[in-house]
Amino acid sequence: MEYNWRTIKADLLIWYREHHRELAWRNTRNPYYIWLSEIMLQQTRVEAVKDYFNRFLAEVPDIETLSQLSEERLLKLWEGLGYYNRARNLKKAAIQIMEDYAGQFPVHYDEVLSLPGIGEYTAGAICSICYDLPTPAVDGNVLRVFMRLMNSDENIDQTGTKQRVKDSLLPLYSEGQCGELTQALMELGATVCIPKGAPKCKSCPLRTHCLAYREDTWRNLPVRSRKKKRRIEEKTVFILHDGSYYGVRKRKAGGLLSEMWEFFHTEGILPLEEAVEVVAKKGFEPVQVEKEVPYTHIFTHVEWRMKAYYISCHNRKDELLWVKRKDLEERYPLPSAFKIFIDKEQ
Repeated sequence: MEYNWRTIKADLLIWYREHHRELAWRNTRNPYYIWLSEIMLQQTRVEAVKDYFNRFLAEVPDIETLSQLSEERLLKLWEGLGYYNRARNLKKAAIQIMEDYAGQFPVHYDEVLSLPGIGEYTAGAICSICYDLPTPAVDGNVLRVFMRLMNSDENIDQTGTKQRVKDSLLPLYSEGQCGELTQALMELGATVCIPKGAPKCKSCPLRTHCLAYREDTWRNLPVRSRKKKRRIEEKTVFILHDGSYYGVRKRKAGGLLSEMWEFFHTEGILPLEEAVEVVAKKGFEPVQVEKEVPYTHIFTHVEWRMKAYYISCHNRKDELLWVKRKDLEERYPLPSAFKIFIDKEQ
């Protein structure tokens, strides 16, 4: 099948202009806004990002403010989005922009790519959307669209596949409208050529060009490597409180949820009697077990199966930091795996 890339691009852009979702980071070429939105959207649904994006910008409106933001406040603003190194890298990059580019976001692809936390996809998205540069941004959505369009069984997880797709997309970028094209490809993959379930082929502007549609092979595409099973970990979590004060501690640097705040917990799921015994041996002087709540939290590579015991105590031992409920909600960054137990208390 001979591909007329000019026709494909025209059909795609006509569809995008009529059907794209209205999002806060659309209709702007401000590189700070685009950068922030792209980092937030990594591994995160659009619906979840909308409120975070607006709240973050309300407090951190520009790169200079970001470069000066304390890490604790940064993580609190990011609380619940997960993948917290994304936020740390945002600040690192902001500092580098202040030092190396006088606070102005760089305009060349290689310079953007050199910033902490920015890979080829994000650099391509920023440079095409903000500067109309011919830098295709190839993420999972775009890979899925392309592999179905071409009816290709090439493994998208293998090294080199993404680069070959980028090279193949260059003809679409060669005549301008690069930013709109990038967003159109991503939008098509997110809303029509979807990752789960049947694609909405009847609504697809590229249906007449699509070999997977013609051959009815979409179920098998794109081809991916088999994922490893998640590791299962069991934990007993103690929601210890003395009146309005809750006991929390800071996680160690490095690894999962690095330097976030957490509730005291132990490995394994303990029955009630053993859980109370642990609290007593630690010297917290348990008074009453108010309730127990089971919860499973899924990370990319590990699954935490937890049971939380809500226990009132008399002794605020220095082993934990005792903070008021309001401060826990407003100041100390709790990852979702632990914040859920505060939410469930209400």
